[in-house]
Amino acid sequence: MARPIVAITMGDAAGVGPEVVVKALAHEELYGSCRPLVVGDVARLRKAIGITKAALEVRAVAAPEDGAYTPGVIDCLDLRVIPEDLPFGTLSPVAGEGAYRFIEAATELAVSGRVQAICTAPLNKEALHAAGHAFPGHTELLAALTGTPEVSMMLSAPKLRVVHVTTHIGLVDAVVKIEPGLVARTIRRGEETLRRSGIARPHIAVCGINPHAGENGLFGHGEEEEKIAPAIAECRAEGIDVDGPLPADTVFFRAVRGDFDLVVAMYHDQGHGPVKVLGLDAGVNITIGLPVIRTSVDHGTAFDIAGSGKADEASMLEALRQAVELAPEVKEEQAS
Repeated sequence: MARPIVAITMGDAAGVGPEVVVKALAHEELYGSCRPLVVGDVARLRKAIGITKAALEVRAVAAPEDGAYTPGVIDCLDLRVIPEDLPFGTLSPVAGEGAYRFIEAATELAVSGRVQAICTAPLNKEALHAAGHAFPGHTELLAALTGTPEVSMMLSAPKLRVVHVTTHIGLVDAVVKIEPGLVARTIRRGEETLRRSGIARPHIAVCGINPHAGENGLFGHGEEEEKIAPAIAECRAEGIDVDGPLPADTVFFRAVRGDFDLVVAMYHDQGHGPVKVLGLDAGVNITIGLPVIRTSVDHGTAFDIAGSGKADEASMLEALRQAVELAPEVKEEQAS
């Protein structure tokens, strides 16, 4: 079977991105399932190889079609935007600009079909803003670059998948933003993604907003009945297997137990907390609703350990695995 080309963006060059990319690509078995192309900076990757002591080389390529994609050699689309003396572990607008440029280049390749998926190493939101790019994170940046009006964030960990109705906004603003149309569209995006990954009829749970999902009006101001229940009824009428609104304090336990394939969380911390309790090293962030496939590690730039070689590559490996699983089929693999 032809292997998809996965564009791996290097992330913030002052963080752990270069290290987790290098460590992941040292796993030779990865090359049996995909053709990994790093979109980043060759000199920075070589520095990361020195830090991690990985037995790897880096080769600059001008285009995805030029990659050899063989174990032991990292193929890198070299944008040459990172200074040699950029320190690790320090907030930098230069690194923020680099992270933006890596995503921009990878998105262009994915939209044109020259790569089949994007897998992102972490960027730093403050560095991105310092570089003049006012996006809350990868999700919103990718939506803007692809002209997509609305996307959802899905987090995947062993035994638990969560999709969010709202993400990077304050809690009060999230409650205001939640409405039946948005909830229904989020359910549909999650259901479609799971069907595409091989689950024929996903069983979906939808969280409430208030404690005990409002307890029949005892808590809150009727948000469950007004904002969530109509969306669930609409999706059920379309044939989607969905339950709710359910209390968030028990639904994640039930999902891990196997009762549900997906949980729809109403706001950022409601969904992120349970996933991260299961382990930062195994979580994956997937942007759904884009015209391209994008997965990501579910950890940040970790400036406190950047440049030390201590960063764990497990989340990057899982993100790459899921990128391959979701990538469109490649008809033919060109011999390099």
